[in-house]
Amino acid sequence: MKILFPLFCLAILLSSCSMQANVNAGPQDIALVGPNEKAVTVNVEIADDPEERQIGLQNREKLNPDSGMLFIFDQPDVQNFWMKDTLIPLDILFFGPQGNYLGGGTMVPCEADPCPTYSSAEGASLALEVAAGFQEFYGVGEGWQIALPLREE
Repeated sequence: MKILFPLFCLAILLSSCSMQANVNAGPQDIALVGPNEKAVTVNVEIADDPEERQIGLQNREKLNPDSGMLFIFDQPDVQNFWMKDTLIPLDILFFGPQGNYLGGGTMVPCEADPCPTYSSAEGASLALEVAAGFQEFYGVGEGWQIALPLREE
C-alpha cells in the first residue's frame, strides 16, 4: 500500500500536467520524475520568449543547487545553446514534447569567441539548465520525465 499511493499521486500529476508551465508567474517548482519513484523538485525561472531564451543565465555568479531555468520552445526542434557571458558551469537537460528525457550534458563557461554550442540530439520542446553536477548527483537519464505545474487559463 505504501508504494501504491505515491504511484497514484504521480500518475495524477503527470496525466494532468500541461506541457506548458504557468508562464510569467515568476519562479515556480517543477518535478523531474525518474524510475523507481524517484523525484526531484527544482525551482525554475521560465524563459519562454526569444529574448528571455537568449539571455538565459548569463552573468549569474551562482545558482542554488535546487534552482535553474526552464526554456520552453514553441515547436520541438534540435535546440542549440551556448555559454556566452555565462560565468558558471551548467548541466543542460533536454525533454521532448511529452516530457520525456532526451539527453543532457555539462556546459562550461565560454572564454573566447567563437563559443562552442551544446545541442539536443533530437527535437526538444523543453530544456532545463541547472548547476553543473545536478544530472550526475540525481542520476537523471533515460526513463525520466519532467512534470510542469498546470497552466492557469
